[in-house]
Amino acid sequence: MSSHAHAETLGPGRTEEVADGVFAFIQPDGSWMINNAGFLPARDGVAVIDAASTERRTRDLLRAIAKTSPAPIRTLVNTHSHPDHTAGNGLFGTATIVGHENARREMAELGLPGNGPIWTPVDYGDLELAPPFLTFTDRLTLWAGDLECRLLYCGGPAHTKGDVVAWIPDRSVLFAGDLVFNGGTPFLLSGSVLGSIDVLENFVKPLGAATIVPGHGPVCGPEVIDDVLDYLRFVDGLAVEGLAAGVTPLELARATDLGRFGDLTDPERIVGNLHRAYADRGGAPVDVLSALTEMVAFNGGRPLTCLA
Repeated sequence: MSSHAHAETLGPGRTEEVADGVFAFIQPDGSWMINNAGFLPARDGVAVIDAASTERRTRDLLRAIAKTSPAPIRTLVNTHSHPDHTAGNGLFGTATIVGHENARREMAELGLPGNGPIWTPVDYGDLELAPPFLTFTDRLTLWAGDLECRLLYCGGPAHTKGDVVAWIPDRSVLFAGDLVFNGGTPFLLSGSVLGSIDVLENFVKPLGAATIVPGHGPVCGPEVIDDVLDYLRFVDGLAVEGLAAGVTPLELARATDLGRFGDLTDPERIVGNLHRAYADRGGAPVDVLSALTEMVAFNGGRPLTCLA
């Protein structure tokens, strides 16, 4: 059960210039469906990294971009398929929407977000499913004027099967998508715990970013990578023990002291993460709806709090 008290909804995000010509759009407090985005303005157009989950939040992002640059938005990059980062794609007009080929397939399968029994109700507004129509398999270079932004497929599965980072080597800035959560519980239900560990250790760390814009939470430095790895290894260790003991992910989650990880937002994600970690270690394939329903059970039978 989450111990974090929230208002009914949270306010808009804020623009933060994290390096010369590189802007992050940071939304409080990084919990369910409240993601970060970014943008790179240039004289001939703006490149944007991720949309938002609702019409209201995406329009907040668009206004923040317009306050920073009068140039048109030419490109929208999706770091992965999840609707908190993509549901607002259709509000970007004629911008070219770019993503990994796996992300396009996953978006088609997921569809647009809607209300149901898992999360508290959200006003998503008037949205249109708009998956990436320029896709790639490995890497793509995006230019914002003279500023190089490398779009790199991370391998995996990790957070999803189509995770892309936006790496700006001349500024040592990394838009990490949901490979990195800062202050929130990572969520691996549609990816892989072991795959995420591998990607963070062998792909993200070696980039050597000085500044990381996580998918959720405040802008940070590379130390956050080890924080995420600590949590993932904790989950994997629990899964090994749980499988050996023959207990279900929900039973194991209820018996687990999260310790310092209990201070992260949305700690109920432990249940979904254990379902995925069991599958990683040879357990039963994941039934996503069952795992989400068990997260609600872990939360005392109450829908999970979504403040988007």
